[in-house]
Amino acid sequence: MKGKLSLRFIGSYRILKRIRPIAYLLELPPELEWIHDVFHVSMLRRHRFNPLHIVPIEEIEVRLDITFEEKLIQILDRDVKVLRKKIVPLVKVLWWNHGTEEATWEPEDSIRQQYPYLFESGKF
Repeated sequence: MKGKLSLRFIGSYRILKRIRPIAYLLELPPELEWIHDVFHVSMLRRHRFNPLHIVPIEEIEVRLDITFEEKLIQILDRDVKVLRKKIVPLVKVLWWNHGTEEATWEPEDSIRQQYPYLFESGKF
C-alpha cells in the first residue's frame, strides 16, 4: 500500500539564505538532494527540538517521490459502514512503525486483495 508521510515536517535544516521576504534557501542533507531547496515560509516552522519526533528516513524507506510503502502488521477490528445505497465492510489496520492509536480504517476488499493470507484463518 502506498502511503504518504504522516508527519508534515521531516527535519530541522539550516537556512542558508533569504531569497525573498517569503522564501528561504535551506541546507538539505544529501539524501534529499532531489528536492528543490527553496521553500515558501508557509512550508516552514520554527524548530522546537524533541528527540521523540525524530524518525530516520532510512527506517521508513522513503522513495524519491516522498512516499513509502506501509507494511500491515495486524487487523485489529471489523466494522460496516452503511451508506444510502451501499454497505462498505471495513477493517481496522495496525501498520508497522505506528502505534495502535494511529491504526486506520480501510476498505476490507482492498486489504483482502493485498493481504489475502490475513483472511485465510477465518478470524477476519
